[in-house]
Amino acid sequence: MVKITDVARHAGVSPSTVSYALSGKRPISEETRQRVEASIRELGYRPHAGARALASSRSNVLALVVPLRTGIHVPVVMQFAVSVVTTARRHDHDVLLLTQEEGEEGLRRVADTALVDALILMDVQLDDPRLPLLRSLDRPSVMIGFPAEADGLTCIDLDFKAAGELCVEHLAQLGHRVVALVGSPPEVYVRQTAFAQRVVQGFTAATDRNGLASTVHPCEAAPAAARRVAEQLLREQPALTGVVVHNEAVLEPLIDAFEQLGLRVPGDLSVTAICPDELAESLRVPVTSIALPSAEVGERAVELLMRKLAGDDVPEATLLPPRLTRRASTAPRDTP
Repeated sequence: MVKITDVARHAGVSPSTVSYALSGKRPISEETRQRVEASIRELGYRPHAGARALASSRSNVLALVVPLRTGIHVPVVMQFAVSVVTTARRHDHDVLLLTQEEGEEGLRRVADTALVDALILMDVQLDDPRLPLLRSLDRPSVMIGFPAEADGLTCIDLDFKAAGELCVEHLAQLGHRVVALVGSPPEVYVRQTAFAQRVVQGFTAATDRNGLASTVHPCEAAPAAARRVAEQLLREQPALTGVVVHNEAVLEPLIDAFEQLGLRVPGDLSVTAICPDELAESLRVPVTSIALPSAEVGERAVELLMRKLAGDDVPEATLLPPRLTRRASTAPRDTP
């Protein structure tokens, strides 16, 4: 069995330094901390969880607050959750998953106990009612998402505004002049969910900048709703040739609906999406898309928390730039 003295000898430090690196009770240099962590990984050292918690007055548990509200696409949310759990385990932390409508009362209930050392919050709203309490807590936190006023908070996410802009710029460069955004379910916008609002902001800014005719259509996460939106778009925008989809659940049924209504993809209609790569690649017509970097966001959110728990300074804002992958669903406007 590997002991703490073995780790210290391998890293070239004292056993007390290894203990400080594990507990965070005293500051050590970043270079030393990384060397200790590398030795722990290489030797496979597993500190006793109870002893660690007792020594550091920590639980070695992170709370992941994921309120599963209506309109949320659960498979994508779970990709973020799996990444958080996997990364936390690499740091010898467990994750307490809170899936109810955890507003201020829920946060207070968790914060008033010794259950967790730190929190990660998802489904962030522009005017999130949890922010005042979050700023007052004595536990570190990271938000996956950006509220309107993010000062004093640590936030990370895909740059959804830039993602909306990039989809439009791609269509404009292909010569499309009439475009539409098929967005998240209506209740997501009613809640002012930040990522959905950012996509609309980017889409609108880019269409205005390029002089494109455009509309925004929230869409329930159901095939019948996709059909209704497709019919409405063709009725109200008969010159429509480009669509941006930000609603994973209706991407495939929406393409099917357009083709049933007589439009070929991409011959008559180019389609882009903001969605997981595996979904975009799997469709009958592979879709040009901007990937949701769920694995990277979840991993980096945990890394930010670990640094905060160690007393290190971290950036308040981490925005991941969008990456567009061109596939078969988009083509120049003059394609026959």
